[in-house]
This record gives sequence, C-alpha cells and structure tokens, in this order.
Amino acid sequence: MHTTGTDATGHTPAGQDTPPLVGFIVARTVGNAVVRNRVRRRLRHLVRARLDRLPEGSLLVVRANPAAGVARGDELAADLDSALDRVLRQTAKAQTTRAQTTRAQTSKGQTSRGRT
Repeated sequence: MHTTGTDATGHTPAGQDTPPLVGFIVARTVGNAVVRNRVRRRLRHLVRARLDRLPEGSLLVVRANPAAGVARGDELAADLDSALDRVLRQTAKAQTTRAQTTRAQTSKGQTSRGRT
C-alpha cells in the first residue's frame, strides 16, 4: 500500500478540495478473473468505509497479495486496517520531519541574514 499527496508537503494546493483517490492492483497470482474481481469488489467496499481517514487529495494504491483470494472478509479488513495505519503513520512522520527541516532551514536563513 502506498499513498502520496499532490505536492511536496503532502497537502493539496490551497483552495482545492479534492477527495482521496484509490486504485487497486489485483494480479493474476490472486486467482482467476472471477476471484480477482471478487477481491477488487471486497477491497473497494472496505476502503470506501475508510476514506474519511485519508487526507484530502491523497492518492492510495492497494495491491492485493495472493492470499487475498481466499481470505475471509474480517481477515481482509484487519489486513487493510493494519496497512492503512502503517502508511498513515509513515506519512505523518514524513510530514513532521519535512516541517522540522523547513523550520530549521528558515531559522538558519534568518540568523545568517541578521549577522551580515
């Protein structure tokens, strides 16, 4: 699972309220066409209930692994929740790090300007 924002900071540009977009990758290793479509429908249903957790303008790609073809609904939901938690935690951590770096660069620039 992977998510990204629409700009370098992970936020949508000002004035644009774009909903999160979600794509699904279900390879042949998951099963035949019937199984792949069933998995895609089940994932779509599960993600729809979790869209409010995604930041506006984010792009999410969900890749089903081969076990998804035989997984029960509650197992699929638990795996999706776990992966989504992990991705959102990493995204929040990256945004915090970027903000700290930006603040540090800004304060460096201000102190060096003040000295000259």
